[in-house]
Amino acid sequence: MSNNASFTPPSLLLSTIGLSLATFMQVLDTTIANVALPTISGNLGVSSEQGTWVITSFAVSNAIALPLTGWLSRRFGEVKLFLWATILFVLASFLCGISTSMPELIGFRVLQGLVAGPLYPMTQTLLIAVYPPARRGMALALLAMVTVVAPIAGPILGGWITDSYSWPWIFFINVPIGIFAVMVVRSQLAKRPVETSRQPMDYVGLITLIIGVGALQVILDKGNDLDWFESNFIIIGAAISVIALAVFVIWEMTDQHPVVNLRLFAHRNFRIGTLVLVLGYAGFFGINLILPQWLQTQMGYTATWAGLAVAPIGILPVLLSPFVGKYANKFDLRLLAGLAFLAIGLSCFMRAGFTNEVDFQHIALVQLFMGIGVALFFMPTLSILMSDLPPSQIADGAGLATFLRTLGGSFAASLTTWIWIRRADQHHAYMSESISTFEPATRETLNHLGGASQSAYAQMDQILTSQAYMLSTVDYFTLLGWGFMGLILIVWLAKPPFAAKAGPAASGH
Repeated sequence: MSNNASFTPPSLLLSTIGLSLATFMQVLDTTIANVALPTISGNLGVSSEQGTWVITSFAVSNAIALPLTGWLSRRFGEVKLFLWATILFVLASFLCGISTSMPELIGFRVLQGLVAGPLYPMTQTLLIAVYPPARRGMALALLAMVTVVAPIAGPILGGWITDSYSWPWIFFINVPIGIFAVMVVRSQLAKRPVETSRQPMDYVGLITLIIGVGALQVILDKGNDLDWFESNFIIIGAAISVIALAVFVIWEMTDQHPVVNLRLFAHRNFRIGTLVLVLGYAGFFGINLILPQWLQTQMGYTATWAGLAVAPIGILPVLLSPFVGKYANKFDLRLLAGLAFLAIGLSCFMRAGFTNEVDFQHIALVQLFMGIGVALFFMPTLSILMSDLPPSQIADGAGLATFLRTLGGSFAASLTTWIWIRRADQHHAYMSESISTFEPATRETLNHLGGASQSAYAQMDQILTSQAYMLSTVDYFTLLGWGFMGLILIVWLAKPPFAAKAGPAASGH
């Protein structure tokens, strides 16, 4: 057994700050560039379509690197992996900032995504390791707070930096944060005992993972632009992805030293916890994607105001996380996760009651209410999925769960936009059918718009489009609301105890 379990750093507070800052920086980076895309594309002289590769390249390489975390941590040691990943992330961020062409920027974003992979799972693993078992809930609650606040802060901060300074600064701000995190974590965790094992590299697993996940991420990112299976690029990409992932799963289940330990799914709580985490996060991601999009495209909000309307979702998680961390283990964690899904589901039903007349305050209040659910979501779910893993497999579990959660977010991003636009088109078609100049209501509307002219018809079409998107938004939130209600049932399939394991009995060595 390793004596890692008994190691306590000189200052728990400083260790927590150092570890959390690196994760904050990495999670922030997944959303901060979205707002700056038009500016970056303009400055580097490419179309906005080509500009989206700034996001895609990071997502693809990040998704490939995440499941490798467990293998890397066994090979190099957890603290060393965390420190090197952070140092390389700082370097890659700096290189992104000084890029002078789009291919250069995309290349450095690939590097940035690769080295960012281990940061979140390693933060989770090291926090669980340095906190005493009774206080691990607190560590996970703090990490949950970072996970929620960073993606919300990203677009607001990104917009402000791009407007006030210049886009390279969205990458340069990582440099001081990363250096500070490295210095703190090194000073606090340098003396932590290290156990490494030189396992042979599973090249078949690695190559099939890179091809399968890489192709899957690209088709998810590009599907909407290319009209999905109407495009040969998407069909070929999907075929490559399916074949590579099938070979990957079969190989990993039979290999002696798999690069990704899929056998973790034999643990019931890991299986149920991961399923709930992935589906819950995908729904959460979908809400945060459609709401700002609807506000900007149909309600006339600027990017900053749309960001501010969505932002109250982060207030309660920040305020409640310390209490959730401290007292959560006194309750059945399935109950807390169930309450989280109930609150998020109810907030979806509230949004399904929106109309085109809804005001900023109403939108912000619903977001604030949803914060209750978000505050209760991550910590119980992470505790449940980690609860039946031996300490030697925590890094593997953290990497695999984070990978699947990220992939869930990618699926949500693609499918959400597709469903939303498609439903709006359907509603538009239905409503157009009932419009004819023989209808008194239509004639009245045209008279109101100044007679049957070209511009009046254009205005009517605009009204129809706005209503169609409103109805599509209502449909989407109704669907999500019922989805979250379903998750309440699934989470009860997990089995207690959910307390963090500690001591020789659970060491797994």
